[in-house]
Amino acid sequence: MGKKLTSRSEDYSKWYNELVVMADLAENSGVRGMMVIKPYGYAIWEKIQAELDKKFKETGHENAYFPLFIPKSYFSKEASHVDGFAKECAVVTHYRLKNDENGKVVVDEDAKLEEELIVRPTSETIIWDTYRKWIESYRDLPLLINQWANVVRWEMRTRLFLRTAEFLWQEGHTAHATKKEAIIEAEQMMNVYADFAENFMAMPVIRGFKTESERFAGALETYSIEALMQDGKALQAGTSHFLGQNFAKAFDVQFTSKEGKKEHVWATSWGVSTRLMGGLIMTHSDDKGLVLPPNLAPHQVVIVPIYRNDDQFDEISEKVAEMTKELRAMGVSVKFDKRDTYKPGWKFAEWELKGVPVRIAIGPKDLENGTVEVARRDNLTKEVVESDSIAEYVSELLKEIQNSLFTKAIDYRTEHTTKVDSFDEFKEVLEGKGGFIEAHWDGSAETEEEIKKLTKATIRCIPIDAKEEEGTCILTGKPSTKRVLFAKAY
Repeated sequence: MGKKLTSRSEDYSKWYNELVVMADLAENSGVRGMMVIKPYGYAIWEKIQAELDKKFKETGHENAYFPLFIPKSYFSKEASHVDGFAKECAVVTHYRLKNDENGKVVVDEDAKLEEELIVRPTSETIIWDTYRKWIESYRDLPLLINQWANVVRWEMRTRLFLRTAEFLWQEGHTAHATKKEAIIEAEQMMNVYADFAENFMAMPVIRGFKTESERFAGALETYSIEALMQDGKALQAGTSHFLGQNFAKAFDVQFTSKEGKKEHVWATSWGVSTRLMGGLIMTHSDDKGLVLPPNLAPHQVVIVPIYRNDDQFDEISEKVAEMTKELRAMGVSVKFDKRDTYKPGWKFAEWELKGVPVRIAIGPKDLENGTVEVARRDNLTKEVVESDSIAEYVSELLKEIQNSLFTKAIDYRTEHTTKVDSFDEFKEVLEGKGGFIEAHWDGSAETEEEIKKLTKATIRCIPIDAKEEEGTCILTGKPSTKRVLFAKAY
């Protein structure tokens, strides 16, 4: 298979970067900070997209599409929003190129835009300008819209999937008649994300609120799901925002209530992105390559034939066709790797690197004995199984692997979640053990910033299920009523 993967213990960052490329998920493009998602990586994203889209529609949302370009004047309407995104905005100033006298391609200065356009970093402004035309009465509410799109945030330090200048995502934008309805919506979508992360990605998450300084620009409340990666760093895996009436007032989105009064609507927005791919890789994978949970694997099973001649291959292929039919009838996705340009050992190594949950090997002796060899990717064990019962066996095995990956990730998080009561203890755990740290904080942005400055750790969230507990802030000694979750993060 060529180059060996760097081990996680040797250099976690290098391991991740190599794995993304070697497993054929993505690569850097000719545009600085932007990636090419390769077919195998995109197949995983399609599975993520399909399941989330189903969940959105089950909760009453519809898909729409809005422009990539946003007039610059729209951004100035919501002050905190422009503050939050100004440094990351890509701006379009001209609409034409030309050849100069030397034949060099240059910008045509006669084709300057009357108003500059922003390449969307997020779509609140263009969407709320549109909603103004769509919403007139309480009968038009709630308005529950999602869009699948790409966005551009001009990041200087990039890493494939985790942080790129352009990325794919979905963004939900909803309008409601009451504050209560909007808050219920924001909480519901956080729970949709958490359910998806845990049941499909096998990635346990903590649900919580962001602190005021960590909220989305323009939000009154930001809910997030936070996951823990194998290197002890946190990953914000999804966010849902209660926007209050800020955008409705900025874009004058009003409705006539049942009582005949004019009122501004209440808003939410929520999103997850291709960053989930990074989370998937870092939660489960090992030094041999990707480990994919069956619910999101492009191929849940790969079958590799072992043969010496065409007659043996034909006999094996006949049996594989039967097995494939049975497996697919049970909803299992199967790939028969019949390439004759590679030996079985090479194929085993490739599918191991690509994280296929179950590998089946079948040769002439297996045909005689009515058996196949079944290998699990998650724990690298092998077992000989009767071929006639393979469909039921594999179907149950895939469920077991999905549950096992989740349990393993939960155990890791439990082992790497520590309560501390002093700043010295905080620093010691952060540098030595890593992971999530539960600690008291006095609630001030100044203290939060100082801790970040001193340690590079941030408050990931205030867990929704955090219990009331009298204590004192680890840095200032001031009173605190509940512990918050700290970690170094991606």
